[in-house]
This record gives sequence, C-alpha cells and structure tokens, in this order.
Amino acid sequence: MKGMRAALWAEILKARRSTMLWATVLAFLFIPMMMGVLIFVIKNPEMAQKFGMIGTKAAMLRFGNVDWSAYLGLLTQAMVGIGLLGFGFVTSWVFGREYSDRTIPDLLALPVSRFSIVVSKFIVVLSWCTLLSFILFWFGLVIGGVLHLSGWSDEIIFLGARRFAMTSLLTILLCTPVAFFASYGRGYLPPMGFIILTLIIAQFIGVVGLGPYFPWAIPGLYIGGGETEGIQLGVASYLILCFTSIAGFLATLAWWRLADQT
Repeated sequence: MKGMRAALWAEILKARRSTMLWATVLAFLFIPMMMGVLIFVIKNPEMAQKFGMIGTKAAMLRFGNVDWSAYLGLLTQAMVGIGLLGFGFVTSWVFGREYSDRTIPDLLALPVSRFSIVVSKFIVVLSWCTLLSFILFWFGLVIGGVLHLSGWSDEIIFLGARRFAMTSLLTILLCTPVAFFASYGRGYLPPMGFIILTLIIAQFIGVVGLGPYFPWAIPGLYIGGGETEGIQLGVASYLILCFTSIAGFLATLAWWRLADQT
C-alpha cells in the first residue's frame, strides 16, 4: 500500500508540473468558446458574412430553435469527438512519456511494484479525463448563459448533465486499450495511430449496421438515445464496451509485468 501511494504521488507530480495538463485544459476550454461563436452566428444570421468561414459553417447547421436542449445536445456530441481524441492523447502521454523521455529504466529500478505503477497511471488518467469533462460541461454552461439561450429548466439541465456524464464515462472507459498500445509501442505514435484508426472505423461501421458492436461507436450512438437510423443499443453493446475496457487494462498490466522494459 505504501508503494502504491508513492507511485501515485509521483504520477500526480509529473502531471501537475507538465505543460501538457494546461494545454489540454485550454483545449477543452476552447471547444465551448467556438461552439458559442457558432450559436451566436446561428442566432444572428445577418452577421454570417462578417464571420467568413465560421459564418458559412454556422449556416450549414440546422437546429431550428436554438435553446438549451439543442445546445446541451451539441455539447455532448462535442464530448464524443474531442473526448476520444483528447482522452486518448492524455493516456498516450501518461503511459508513453516514460519511453520517449527514456526514464523507463529509472522508473522500474524503484522499489515499487509494476502493478502499483500501472494502477497509479490509470488513476491519473481517470482523474485527468474527469477534470477535462467537468471543465467542458461547466464552461459550456457559462457560454450558454452568456448567449442567453431560451428554454432553461432544472429538468433539462439535469437530463443534459446526466447524458453528458454517461457519455464521458463511456468515452473514458475506452482509454485502456490506448494505454496498452502506448506501452507496447513504447511511445506516442502507435497509440495515436490507433486512436485515429478507431475514429475512422467508427464513422463508417454504422453503414453496415455494426455500430452497436464496435466499442468506439457506442458513445456516439448513445447520444441519440440509443437509436440512430434504426440502430439500437442493447445490453450487449455496453457489455462489449466494458469488456474492451477491462481487456485493455489487463493487457497493459500484463505487458508491464511480463515484457522486457529495458
């Protein structure tokens, strides 16, 4: 237990003192700001020409009445896109930096079990990604308040927050396979390539009706209440996602315990 605390404290210090933490925070603050600009242009179509490409993009979006319900739905959709990429990047950094910085021999020389090191890294990833989700949602609420959106009610905000939280959780669970590829690939590039590949597959796999069975497509399908063009999520979908998360964790742990890390 003492070794676990020491490993966790070391991982927290590395994350807190890195510029990567603040870079990801700024990125997740930037998304609601850009969403706010788009919503502002949608509410004021006469200003579209002044905003150039942003105005054109806003004109392409069709929300009908721009209210809190539509805005929270858009915020949750943004969570899926930036979450899969951003959370994956965080996981790649936490697990891959030891190889890129060539500190892995020094880390393994410490009197701390490899199990404690891996679990500590996952705790940091979970905390980091949860913080980013919290920042995205609450800053999104601030931007929505600045825009004076209509349709505010405690029920709408509660339902929107619950759906956002569930989407965030499903997305965070998919970080464990990324950790394995960061460890197996000994750096940043293999896990980032894996993330991009899963994003591409998730965009097209729904065409053949296999979206509910592909873990990286499930968070996006969940946003629509589980139904998108006749595709419905079931218990099997969530079981597949949880199994993928557990498999990623166990594979990462096995790699750190059994592979030659020198």
